[in-house]
Amino acid sequence: MSPRDLPPTPEAQALHTAACARGAAGYLDPVTGLYVLSSAYLRRQGRCCGQGCRHCPWPPDVQAHAGRPDRPAWPA
Repeated sequence: MSPRDLPPTPEAQALHTAACARGAAGYLDPVTGLYVLSSAYLRRQGRCCGQGCRHCPWPPDVQAHAGRPDRPAWPA
């Protein structure tokens, strides 16, 4: 299993869920301190950017076509 397959921590997932419920663009990851974009925000953008976002809402084939890297954009 690669780091890309690992889900966010339960704390990060709870923050993501709350951010989506508020319609927020993202949240601060409690482990890395990085600002992580929410799937709700990414969906509003209308297309996959191909940057390997943690909560990318687009299907894997769309992500691959957009150029998503083999490794995640966030630290493992």
